[in-house]
Amino acid sequence: MPAITMINKPCGVCQSPTSMWCSRCQGAWYCSPEHLKSDWSRHRNECIPAGSAGGNHAVATYNMIATPPPAEPQFTTVAAILFNPEDDRPRMISIDCRPSHKPSQPCPKPLLEAYFPGGMDSIVLTQGLNSENLRFPLHLFYNPTAVKSGAPANRAIRHITSNAAQKAWCGTVIVLKFNGSRRQGYADAGSNELPALSAYFLAYR
Repeated sequence: MPAITMINKPCGVCQSPTSMWCSRCQGAWYCSPEHLKSDWSRHRNECIPAGSAGGNHAVATYNMIATPPPAEPQFTTVAAILFNPEDDRPRMISIDCRPSHKPSQPCPKPLLEAYFPGGMDSIVLTQGLNSENLRFPLHLFYNPTAVKSGAPANRAIRHITSNAAQKAWCGTVIVLKFNGSRRQGYADAGSNELPALSAYFLAYR
């Protein structure tokens, strides 16, 4: 059996001599799995699998370091409108959205559970004042059991409707704005959305 020749190359992070390489491309050297992981955000852009066009070929397998999995998509954060029952006016908040992994449902999922511990439902508003179609539909989240559970009437909604709505809305409401009519993501909501929301709450029965 031929003797195994140890190959020493500088670690891609700390430059220490090492004989371990990335298991995917077999062409990048690291002295520890931790250093490969810390350099992965840079290295992944040049990491061509061994055996593919431009890939390297290893002479042994005993000294490979397992390549980290592809980085998960980062959460996105958007501005949303909070109608809190105890507040006199609506206010802006930041909402994190988890990326979707379903091609059939590309829209990210807003993380709203902390605002609706009793469960939530949603409505999509596609029309605003005078029944005009909204270029950016609004996604309204609420607690469907708020009335049965005795939640207070929403003062912030009363404010934007000048207390003229025939039926009071109870419980918390959060509104996000879609980034287009196809509803594949969210954009920052703002005060421009209030007229359409006021029209909806005024017409609510």
